[in-house]
Amino acid sequence: MKIPKRKLFLLIIFAYVAFSLYAAYNVFFSNKVISRVHRVVKKEPGAPQGGVRDGGAPFVADEWNPWEDEEVEYNSALNKKRQAFKEHMARINKKKPKRYNVQIWGKAAIGLYLWEHILEGPLNPTDKVAQWREGELQSGKIEFSFYTGPAVVQGHVPLEMNSLVLVLNGREQQKVTYSTRWLEHVQALVHSNTVSHVAVVLLGNEQCNNDWIAPHLKRNGGFVDLLFLVYDSPWVNDKDVFQWPLGVATYREFPMIRPNAQLITSNRPYLCNFLGTVYKNSSREALMQVLKQSGLDKECLTAARDKWLPQETSESLKRYQTALAQSELTLCPVGVNTECYRVYEACSYGSVPVVEDVLTPGSCAAGPSSPLRLLKAAGAPFIYISDWKELPAILERERGMSQEQRVDRRRRLLEWYSGFRQQMKERFTEVIEENFFKNV
Repeated sequence: MKIPKRKLFLLIIFAYVAFSLYAAYNVFFSNKVISRVHRVVKKEPGAPQGGVRDGGAPFVADEWNPWEDEEVEYNSALNKKRQAFKEHMARINKKKPKRYNVQIWGKAAIGLYLWEHILEGPLNPTDKVAQWREGELQSGKIEFSFYTGPAVVQGHVPLEMNSLVLVLNGREQQKVTYSTRWLEHVQALVHSNTVSHVAVVLLGNEQCNNDWIAPHLKRNGGFVDLLFLVYDSPWVNDKDVFQWPLGVATYREFPMIRPNAQLITSNRPYLCNFLGTVYKNSSREALMQVLKQSGLDKECLTAARDKWLPQETSESLKRYQTALAQSELTLCPVGVNTECYRVYEACSYGSVPVVEDVLTPGSCAAGPSSPLRLLKAAGAPFIYISDWKELPAILERERGMSQEQRVDRRRRLLEWYSGFRQQMKERFTEVIEENFFKNV
């Protein structure tokens, strides 16, 4: 049966009006059902009826979050992970070795041997005539900082820690007076509780007359906990006084030598060398006579002078370094003390020191291992003689050595000297750790 178009149109109109009325009824007359995505109006306590604050602005509550439960769970899990990470880091930090800070004030040239040759620390600026130079390094558990130069003066060094190493020169009276002023300055820092621990590295007197510093030692009622002392002093007990090597002449700008293949394997044209001051009626005169009488002065590079010069020129330093690098042996006669810079400088170039193994006058220890007690204890591969008349026989043996034997000996000497410096670094660090930070 076919429905007329008019009736169909009226039916559609009726359905539309009915749906509109139903929708209007639900909007304006029925109770609202709040769904999970609707915003809600919430009365603030004390607000007027209808959720309107004073001033007429409606108070609308925070939007309801359908994922609130999931976010709570996520945040809770995240906080647990953060807490676990903090606890993990705390355990790691607890297991980490503690780090301690120590400052070194270099007020003697031997401080450069300590810093650059033993500790192998950097220095900035690199200019050796700079008024102020400084550097930092870590050794063991200690962070060392080093300050040196003419501009490092009392009261103007940034003291950021309470442990201090002071490097001083006590070789002669003028140096002792200068060093005493520094000790008095540090003593004032100790009394003001600015500094708690003090060590001194001292270039001692060549005859071991160091009584001037004794009152400053803690064992004598002073404030110096540790003393590292050059030369074979009878004070050395390896408890609070330790022997320290003389090292190279840094005051003459002798550099840190880094061995290379050429230094080890080159053919050296001279059997031996001696460039230095020859004092009257000394064993050095006897040495020069032996060389001349035996005709060995033609095979050894020698240059004698009558007067000691405290400073080298760039030309004389270069000649000296060339002599060390071109000689198999370096002759080391005694001076005021048996231990001399020449011994360490020869080691730097792999030129074996021939050491006059005799005691010199003074108050130094005279035990069975003296002189050169520290070097002998470290197994230094030197040639020791008691009289320079033994030299011709030593040089005769040198002539009979092959190049391979010489290279092997040179390599062993350089390795020994590197190991000796490392040993001194470890010893210095361990002694300070044990004495300064044992109860920390």
